[in-house]
Amino acid sequence: MLNGDRCSAYAKVNLCLFLGPTRTDGRHELVTLLEPVSLADDLVIAPAGSAADEVVCPGVTGPNLVSEALARLRAKGWAAPPVRVEIEKRIPVAAGMGGGSADAAALLRCAARLAPVDAATVHRIAADLGSDVPSQLDPGLSIATGAGEIVTAVRELEDHALLVLPQAFGLSTAEVYREADRLGLPRPAEELASVHGDLESSLDGAGAVLPARLVVNDLEPASLSLRPEIASALGCAREAGAEHALVCGSGPTVIGVFWGGEAHQRAAAAAAKLRGRFPLATATRPRARGVGASAANR
Repeated sequence: MLNGDRCSAYAKVNLCLFLGPTRTDGRHELVTLLEPVSLADDLVIAPAGSAADEVVCPGVTGPNLVSEALARLRAKGWAAPPVRVEIEKRIPVAAGMGGGSADAAALLRCAARLAPVDAATVHRIAADLGSDVPSQLDPGLSIATGAGEIVTAVRELEDHALLVLPQAFGLSTAEVYREADRLGLPRPAEELASVHGDLESSLDGAGAVLPARLVVNDLEPASLSLRPEIASALGCAREAGAEHALVCGSGPTVIGVFWGGEAHQRAAAAAAKLRGRFPLATATRPRARGVGASAANR
């Protein structure tokens, strides 16, 4: 590697997200069905022009999880030559689609190709970086539990596609979780365990359709409390024909779920119809586990 090679960082959607109690470390227990999609950033990894690692992300300011991932790898003794990582952003920023987490996970997936590092170390770093990072080390449909660090692969669902309606504003994940606590949204541990079992049962078999009762995002009321205008996007997705519409993760992006063999055509038509109101509206497909990670495979 280190020849300007590309690694894709896939956006994720939460097809459901159930929020549980706060843990002793301050993070929340949760149960979520995470699905990577074809919308992706590209990481270009090349030799650094200096003695230090460098991360460049044009158009995006502030802390970057790729820099943190590199720093934590170095702290664990990772001995790759200094690298320059340029991130070509396509995933909306502060949108609830895990773009920063996907970028960090993509870097961690590449780490062992640059210098030896054991898988356990990579997974520990991923878990420490944030709840969305571990699931993206091996992108594919997964149930994430704990605070997101316990990832269980599940079988792919029936054919479906997603309408993505990014907003013109972002939302802080930490702020959304604080608002969720203020609103009393977390479920008791027993209820969270029950819905976890229900979700697992619903996915027991290839080609399942997620039942409507489980297409729920417990953070949605908090996102709406902070930015009530999200409700308009939810309504637009439903009016455009989506079987389900929900806030993605902590928001503010809204997704519409379309089922069936013509799902992508329907989602694409909805995106085209709504682009005048939501300029970044797009349709995207799920990314199946095991598909090659190069940009050429998107």
